[in-house]
Amino acid sequence: MAEKNARAIKVVAENRKARFNYAIEDTVETGIVLTGTEVKSIRNGKTTIAESYADPKGGEIWLINANIPEYLQANRFNHEPKRPRKLLLHKKEINRLAGAVERNGMTLIPLKLYFNEQGRAKLLLGLAKGKKLHDKRETEKKRDWNREKGRLMRARG
Repeated sequence: MAEKNARAIKVVAENRKARFNYAIEDTVETGIVLTGTEVKSIRNGKTTIAESYADPKGGEIWLINANIPEYLQANRFNHEPKRPRKLLLHKKEINRLAGAVERNGMTLIPLKLYFNEQGRAKLLLGLAKGKKLHDKRETEKKRDWNREKGRLMRARG
């Protein structure tokens, strides 16, 4: 049997609170325009996308407020840590997402930043609607019940 020489997907940053605060309707894998020092800094694994979002402007979609810290060995060639970064999508996808944001009041939330099998940085973008407080409580109740149910099943054997 032939051995696969491909690299596995390496998740660098994940927005774990997004699924709690938002109801994710659809997900899209996007490319992201980065400089060399940004790629090296992402590979170090200190990137955060927790308080970031994506915004359609001028026929393009931009990632706003994602923190990619400076790469220490780059000194004067470094990048700005919280600069807006362009996301790479097909024009049809951009129009669909921008329409959903403008018409339906939805939000574009980054869910996961990772390197794919080819070693390229990708961003999993979610089209989401904000949850109300009672929806969040319902989610928490379901999570607690599933946890308790698992404990009971293990105890019974």
